Amino acid sequence: MAAYAGRSPQQWGTAVAGVVSRLDRPVGVALTFDACGGPNGGNGYDEPLISFLRQRQVPATLFLNLRWINANPGLSAELAADPLFQIESHGVAHLPLSVNGRAAYRIGGTRDAGGVWDEVMGVQDWFVSALGRPPWFFRPGTAHVDEVAVSICRDLGQLVAGFSVNADAGATATTAQVAANLLNTRPGDIVIGHFNRPGRGTAAGCLSALPRLQDQGVPFVRLRDGF
Repeated sequence: MAAYAGRSPQQWGTAVAGVVSRLDRPVGVALTFDACGGPNGGNGYDEPLISFLRQRQVPATLFLNLRWINANPGLSAELAADPLFQIESHGVAHLPLSVNGRAAYRIGGTRDAGGVWDEVMGVQDWFVSALGRPPWFFRPGTAHVDEVAVSICRDLGQLVAGFSVNADAGATATTAQVAANLLNTRPGDIVIGHFNRPGRGTAAGCLSALPRLQDQGVPFVRLRDGF
């Protein structure tokens, strides 16, 4: 908090300076899926999507929020043990990451550097216990962040993961929209979707598009493979 006291952010959004929006090395397409947690269906589990990825052996990076982990401890442990998936952090309370309380989608962000620390580091113990390592990547709630918070994350050893392709618009997109978004991906893209909202268009869109992309020879990678 002392190191960042008085730092005033100049940028706000999903692609500010320092956010990783594409792979450093365009070795393939990195599929990422968030589990945001919380009420109103946020703790759900899209089993058809995860089963499909396993069946087709499509690697993906899963960002878990502590609320989702606490609501699904067995599933969280199971996913963490599956080498097909890279597990990364989606924070504690799914807050936008800000040093001045900036909001996104009517969700108030962290209010200062100490709030950023709490949101980022509050899930650290689970990662060390489940994976034997701290997170390498952090995705803020709503994916919104300011550049000061990005610097704090880097100091804490975590890159802020953004995206270049929004597959499911927060799990609100239709099957056709998800499929179309995926079919437009190119090597180097980081794709964002969600696996905590079963019954939405995400799973069906992936089931439609991913086999076609595989047939075209598009490789899929975990985030760590592109850096």
